[in-house]
Amino acid sequence: MKFYSTNKKAEELSFDRAVLKGLATDQGVYMPKTVPVLPADFFNNIEAKSKEEIGFAVLEPYLRGVFDNATINEIISETINFDFPLVEVEQDVYALELFHGPTLAFKDVGARFLARCLSKCRPASGKVKVLVATSGDTGSAVAQGFLKVAGVEVVILYPKGKISKSQEQQLTTNGNNIEALEVDGDFDDCQRLVKTAFSDLELNEKLFLTSANSINIARLLPQSLYYFFAYQQLRNKSKKVVVSVPSGNYGNLTAGLLAKTMGLPIHHFVASTNANKSVPNYLETGQYEPLPSVATISNAMDVGAPNNFPRMQALLGDWEGMKKNISAFSYSDEQTKAAMLQVKSTRDYVMDPHGAVGYLGLQDYLKNNKDWQGIFLETAHPAKFKDIVDGVIQESIAIPERLQKFLDKEKQVVAMSKNYADFKSYLEA
Repeated sequence: MKFYSTNKKAEELSFDRAVLKGLATDQGVYMPKTVPVLPADFFNNIEAKSKEEIGFAVLEPYLRGVFDNATINEIISETINFDFPLVEVEQDVYALELFHGPTLAFKDVGARFLARCLSKCRPASGKVKVLVATSGDTGSAVAQGFLKVAGVEVVILYPKGKISKSQEQQLTTNGNNIEALEVDGDFDDCQRLVKTAFSDLELNEKLFLTSANSINIARLLPQSLYYFFAYQQLRNKSKKVVVSVPSGNYGNLTAGLLAKTMGLPIHHFVASTNANKSVPNYLETGQYEPLPSVATISNAMDVGAPNNFPRMQALLGDWEGMKKNISAFSYSDEQTKAAMLQVKSTRDYVMDPHGAVGYLGLQDYLKNNKDWQGIFLETAHPAKFKDIVDGVIQESIAIPERLQKFLDKEKQVVAMSKNYADFKSYLEA
């Protein structure tokens, strides 16, 4: 299969070359030239399949010709070797818990898949330098996914003072081949530095650079598995299904749209956002205008210029196509906290701030679609936002052991300005 740039001015590449390239030379992001549609039989018998069988059926068409079947199975089994439980929070409202991986966040899947693909298709000589901007969970997942991977060095950029303590500890305490840069700016500044580095021809002649953000197609593709796993676990498949996705860079939502395009019977999506409303504004007005990012308690969604908007357009086409498939709602921190408290008080279920935004969006959609059932994505363990969660629910939640081990380590970080010349000098040195 070939992958094309959404700007349509760059060469079409095979999967391995697209993964190594990360961002296309025309500054577009890669998309598969064709999206395979799975047969109806696959969905009729999905309950009998293992996670690995589902993973192979979904991802093999994209990897065919690059890896053999044994390698594809190995990559998939190592990527998804933990649980993805669908938990009923209230009648016809389910939380898909995506925080049972190594760093307790949904980005573990994309990071682990990318690390394994990259290690198998990297150049035979020389090191690959992976650049990643993070608003929280991407950095920690990438750090763990790539830790001690031979021939790969990782540079993580995160905005100073704008991620949670546990997120910061997970991405700054690894050492080895993982470097963390604390940028004096916001997430959009971090993302701009990374994108500028990829377009810097002089720098790219010296270093082999690639991306671990959702810019990279290998981060995006495996996230489509979440939606297959959720559908597999639904007891009643006769009701229409809507999925509410907490959205920042929109990679997770784009992966859901990809799953739907492959035939998965999801009838609608909700893009649930915080104060960063570029996409909700677009769906309301038809005019897309990236905005400066706004800091919120759901910090992983604090993105004003989402990378994956062009991919959503590639899958859905024009404004009408977007509106037909996606509804969008945005919520304040106060509304997010109120939802966290209400669900804990009435259902004894603890949500993190991102999941709470997803829950709110689902509730708003179901008000006018009462005969539907809905799923919202719980993207991170509440303990990753312990200070916020404890304060809202007036309870001290337990910290899982695999998170506590990061909190006890010493931070290793380099201070960095938001000036590209400083960043380039650091990379060259």
